[in-house]
Amino acid sequence: GDFVLDRRSAYYDSPQPIGHAATISAPHMHAHCLELFTAHAKPGAKVLDVGSGSGYLCAVFAHMVGPSGKAVGVEHIPQLVELSLQNLRKSAGHARMLEEGTIAVELTDGREGAPREGPFDAIHVGAASPKVPLKLVEQLKPGGRLVVPGGPEGGGQELLVIDKDTQGRTTTRTAMGVVYV
Repeated sequence: GDFVLDRRSAYYDSPQPIGHAATISAPHMHAHCLELFTAHAKPGAKVLDVGSGSGYLCAVFAHMVGPSGKAVGVEHIPQLVELSLQNLRKSAGHARMLEEGTIAVELTDGREGAPREGPFDAIHVGAASPKVPLKLVEQLKPGGRLVVPGGPEGGGQELLVIDKDTQGRTTTRTAMGVVYV
């Protein structure tokens, strides 16, 4: 409820508007994505959330990685960066994580990732990309995972799971069909 504009619809299983033509994904999509990261977003890991919007997944990832890890959100809309910081400060625990550096939110083009924060054990992308952003693949640690909705806006998209092995080679599989902004 702290991460949507209308608390009355916070727990509907559908995307919710967060302003600036952006949405927070439906809870079932967050659950699917988080399950894909259970082996990668573990205590001590570094996670990047591209298109971090209202800050919700940054908060969840911070809980998953714990105080020895870090969750970094990148967002290109300045007002959403401010919204996510306001949302995170609503909870004393999340506010403390911001102060301690377990959560960070930056204003930047998500296609660029956060190279000075990487490499990352897990990278989540919350908006459709017509092509897999190669700069994000480069910022993925060997043994890491990138989850990105790929394809054109409005349809024909797939939730892609890209794993990088210890030799730096990547494999890609489709988890499911999706529709993202």
